[in-house]
Amino acid sequence: MNLYLMRHANAGLRRENPLLDAKRGLVKEGKDQCMLMARVLSALKVQVDVIVSSPLKRAMQTAQFVGTELGYEAKVEVSKALSPGADYAAFQQLLNKYADREGVLVVGHNPNLYQFLGRLVTSNGGAAIRLRKGSVARIRIDRRPPIMQWLIDPRMASSIYTSVAKSSRPKTSRK
Repeated sequence: MNLYLMRHANAGLRRENPLLDAKRGLVKEGKDQCMLMARVLSALKVQVDVIVSSPLKRAMQTAQFVGTELGYEAKVEVSKALSPGADYAAFQQLLNKYADREGVLVVGHNPNLYQFLGRLVTSNGGAAIRLRKGSVARIRIDRRPPIMQWLIDPRMASSIYTSVAKSSRPKTSRK
């Protein structure tokens, strides 16, 4: 299985009240991050069979925007195993549920996402891998140990996108 771990895109400043924070949606920059990352995933020929999101609004919006851009037509599934306070055992159960799928995109939050990623690739959680907002990591789960194949964040994607969009050929003037 190819597991795509994605941190939700930018949703602005955190709110002190947990109930209000759970309803915090993406800001314009976050929506732009979703579109950019979806274009990158599309260019990399990423195919997902299922998209699973944390129940929080910002994660659901990220999953829906990216899914739409990837041509994903099924409903985004929701799992508490991707909530901010979720533990690794619940995350493992989620992975087991979709073990028969080829491509799974999960959208969640830090700090648990980067902790899950660290545990997956080291089996003891000894790795600390930074996941900026909107970042996506690809992990081959069917290998032992699982292998992280790549990690792309919106800053890197934007930089690559800008440099590729510029022509590499020098301009010639005609007089």
